[in-house]
Amino acid sequence: EMGNAESNAYQNHLSRFLPEEQSDIDGLFDTLSGSSGSAGAKNAKAAKKTVTLAALQARHSAHTREPLPEPMTARLYNGMKSIDLPGKSSGLGEQIAKEQFVIFMSNILKGNADEKISIIMRMIAKTGGPLKGKQIQEFTEDLITSVVHVLSYRKELKGWSLENTRDSSSGVKALASELLSELKLPDGTKPVGSQLLETNFDQSVIEDWVYRVPQISVFLSVVIRQGLHVLHSLPDQTNDILNLVPLCKGIKGRGVVSLFDIPAIIYINSHLPAEMQHKWQLLFSSRLHGESFSQLCAHIVNKGPCIVIIRDLDGFLFGGFASHSWEVKPQFQGDNRCFLFSVFPTLAVYTYTGYNDHYMYLNHGQQTMPNGLGMGGQHGYFGLWIDSDYGKGHSKAKPRCTTYNSPQLSAKEDFTLDAMEVWAVGDAPESAGRKGKKSILDVDPQAQALLEMAGKSRQSEGLREPMGEDEEDD
Repeated sequence: EMGNAESNAYQNHLSRFLPEEQSDIDGLFDTLSGSSGSAGAKNAKAAKKTVTLAALQARHSAHTREPLPEPMTARLYNGMKSIDLPGKSSGLGEQIAKEQFVIFMSNILKGNADEKISIIMRMIAKTGGPLKGKQIQEFTEDLITSVVHVLSYRKELKGWSLENTRDSSSGVKALASELLSELKLPDGTKPVGSQLLETNFDQSVIEDWVYRVPQISVFLSVVIRQGLHVLHSLPDQTNDILNLVPLCKGIKGRGVVSLFDIPAIIYINSHLPAEMQHKWQLLFSSRLHGESFSQLCAHIVNKGPCIVIIRDLDGFLFGGFASHSWEVKPQFQGDNRCFLFSVFPTLAVYTYTGYNDHYMYLNHGQQTMPNGLGMGGQHGYFGLWIDSDYGKGHSKAKPRCTTYNSPQLSAKEDFTLDAMEVWAVGDAPESAGRKGKKSILDVDPQAQALLEMAGKSRQSEGLREPMGEDEEDD
């Protein structure tokens, strides 16, 4: 007989789910425990359904490619097993009861940091107790690997793919180490490097970390929803998952592999203003459009906010987010939403300091002012600079860029450009003639006739913006 305390706790957890969510979770539990139900049907009490690790794993190997990598399945199982049921000895052994299953789902998908933490501790290490940085690192890398894998498996990458982006394995490590850099000891110090891996962190420190690094909860939610295929289609209270990966436009069928990897896209996208996180469109790629500064300007001017990413000859990857349309003019432009970032060898975002307003700069064909594209710092000393003599650039920061507090982003202070991409983010500005609006000439044939009588047709025809190269894609 279920103790009252237990049934109350269980009911409270159950009540966090909408009715259709409850039936989704029941259905998943029934599927997973299917094997153990029939044998003892005579004695319903004895045949209380449970889930085993083998059942969790078998659900996956029923497919040729598994939705979740093996290590993550084991971690989820340890998380479920860690839930103590009141009035029960933990003598349930290796099986997971329905109450444990529901409470796990409720805490991870609907709980606060406090409710998530003891489960996460057990997902990191079965033993409990203080955890070494290295164990937290392995968990975080497994978690990010699983997110990339499951989104790819479920075809939820929205036009990105493992084929049209840089290999994700270095990105997984880079994102994990960026998230781990937020681990703070009680005295406020942040251990780094090999010291971090050997440091012991106790539960309160890890709880504080999960609270301050929202990606951990979001990634866990994605792994459960998409990996176990539960509550995946129901709208959630949060938009975190909705815009985890932006819609990708402009790369399909063009044989280009982006300089970005999936973990970097997820990370950089999360730092954009919320209204720009739903879509990225490729505007310029040096491999498609050639290595020319005037080509670059032609493709990026007046196209709305953009992300610029560069690879130097040493393989370092870095760039910046421009919060406004690029314009060719001898003044600084943009606002304090702009930032610089590094993708490889480290993944990091550097936001404005308030020191000056030198956010972004683009100039071309001027005698008196520097010609090129720059972000942060000052003339001749930019945090990021691409010279109009295409192929040359610099990233100067001794010790830090004044505008963004960024370090030197390139391998050498003066670098040679290997490749470059520019992505428009969010919706194209009205002025760019996009958003499916037709030209006045298409809409109103009379206007066209009048223009032709006035001898103006040719200029206007020339002004008509072509459709985005990828606008037809779904």
